Amino acid sequence: MAAAGRAAAGRVLTLGLTGGIASGKSAVAAMLVGHGAVHIDYDLLARRVVEPGTAGLAALVKEFGPSVLTPEGALDRAGLGALVFSDRAARARLDEITHPLVNAAADAAQDAAPDGSVVLHDIPLLVEAGRAGDFDHLVVVDVPVRVQVERLMARDGMSAAQARARVGAQTSRTERLAVAGTVIDNSGPLAATRAQVDRLWAEVVLPGEAWRR
Repeated sequence: MAAAGRAAAGRVLTLGLTGGIASGKSAVAAMLVGHGAVHIDYDLLARRVVEPGTAGLAALVKEFGPSVLTPEGALDRAGLGALVFSDRAARARLDEITHPLVNAAADAAQDAAPDGSVVLHDIPLLVEAGRAGDFDHLVVVDVPVRVQVERLMARDGMSAAQARARVGAQTSRTERLAVAGTVIDNSGPLAATRAQVDRLWAEVVLPGEAWRR
């Protein structure tokens, strides 16, 4: 496959799923899995490709030095994150190492999905990575920035300034909404979010039965 997420001659239907930090994307992913989607979690893959003993971890150590390792020899994710958070060049080097590995793992996971599957590519930084056109349908989980900040403060104990900085480090809400095929508003009760996901499945996935054949 040329890029993870591109449908293989109609064998599967691919959904791209993204949303800003603290938007509740994981909850929406779980609902889609409940409908039967095959879940490819890019956060999980990003951890797997840099586990101890992998070529990915060796490449990070070569690029950033042994300080990115814990005493046990695993990746110090918090330390690496702090290193690249405010350094765009360092972040670009990190992405150049990890993105091809994650995409290859996602390709393998999609190829392993049974014919007729709905394959959900759950990608936090989908828009930032230029992946908006790689899927049959793109789903964006959306909440106001104010809600993101409030959730980050409650969930992670961040100050308001820290939460706003974390939100601001991602692509803007406007940019995500501009490429969405479906927008799931997750700022209200969970039941309202579930109703939107159910409608997405009924109106977008089920009418596309032709792709199953």
